This record gives sequence, structure tokens and C-alpha cells, in this order.
Amino acid sequence: MPSPAIKICGLKTAEALDAAVKARADYVGFVFFPPSPRHLPLADAAELAARADGKVKRVALMVDPDDAAISEILSAVHLDALQLHGKETPERSAQIRARFGLPVWKALSVASPEDVARAGSYAGAANLVLFDAKTPKNALPGGMGLSFDWKLVANWNGPLAWGLAGGLTPDNVGEAIRLTGTPLVDTSSGVESAPGVKDTGRIARFCAAVRAA
Repeated sequence: MPSPAIKICGLKTAEALDAAVKARADYVGFVFFPPSPRHLPLADAAELAARADGKVKRVALMVDPDDAAISEILSAVHLDALQLHGKETPERSAQIRARFGLPVWKALSVASPEDVARAGSYAGAANLVLFDAKTPKNALPGGMGLSFDWKLVANWNGPLAWGLAGGLTPDNVGEAIRLTGTPLVDTSSGVESAPGVKDTGRIARFCAAVRAA
């Protein structure tokens, strides 16, 4: 089995981006959500995206964005995919994919088998579903270091591509891969020394642990 693809999300600095590239991550994520400690102003995101060009694929994380917000981001930042991390329906996901012509990833909060079953409704509306941990009410929708029962998505064989997120760290990602067979892993807080502060050593360790699993 090939190693899962790797996404390092919530990058804010050139140092962190360079560490992800050096560790051979497949994707980097830029967060466009002001309440998050990982939120990036457009000018900073444009610089990082240009630095990443040709080295790693770039994903924008947004929460319930309207078309105007997406257009503003895409006019400033070169991106390879859009990740929807709010309450976007399959219909809204399909609209975004059709209008903006980029692959769409839909993050889904998981706490029960019913949450996992919901992923099938995004077939044809998203290119990939990302199973993430459900966060407490009124909390941020992700990036809180929470995980869920990985057995809920073990060897998921749904109608579209998928990945695993939520509380993944250099120390537990190997176990997560072995339990789930996930084709993609996504980490943010798991490679940080403080909220929004990426640790280059942890990025390297995370990517190495994925390949060793």
C-alpha cells in the first residue's frame, strides 16, 4: 500500500511552508477564517502561495463562504483546491465547484456512524470528504486537537475520495493509518508548539511517521 498523502494545514510563515516542502508534504493549507489563530491576511497568503508554487499543492480552508469571499481570495491567491469547513450542503458544495472550477474538499464532523453515512451525499458535489472530529458547540469548527473514534471510518469505501483529520500528531498518526487505511492525513494543531505556531521539527516528524506506518 502506498503511503497516505499528507496535508499540513494552517501555515502562516515561510519557515513553516519550507519545512512542509522539505518533509515532502503533498498539500499545504491556508486558513481564511478570522476567528482562527491560523487566519491569513490575503497579502500574506499570496506570498506563501507563490513560494509554494510548483513544490506543493495549496488548499484554502474556508467556513461557509459566500461567492464574493471566494472570488476575493482567488483573485489574490493562487490555489489548487478549496476546503469547506462549515455547514455547506451538498448543493452548496456543487455550486462552488461548478462556479470556481477547482476541486472541492468537504470537511465533515464525526461523532457517530450517522455522521459518516452523511458523506455519501457529497458524491458528485465534492471531490473529497475529510472526516474530522466534532467540536463543542460554539467552538471553532476545527484545529482544536480533538480526535474521534477512528474505527467509525475504518477502510471506508464510499463513493468519493476521503481523508482523515482531527487530533493527528507525529505520535498517533501511524496508529490512525493502520486502523483506518486512510488515503490522506491532515494535521494542523498536531504540529504546533502553540495555537497557530507551527513547529518545523514536528512537521518533519509527522511526515516521517506517515511514511513509516
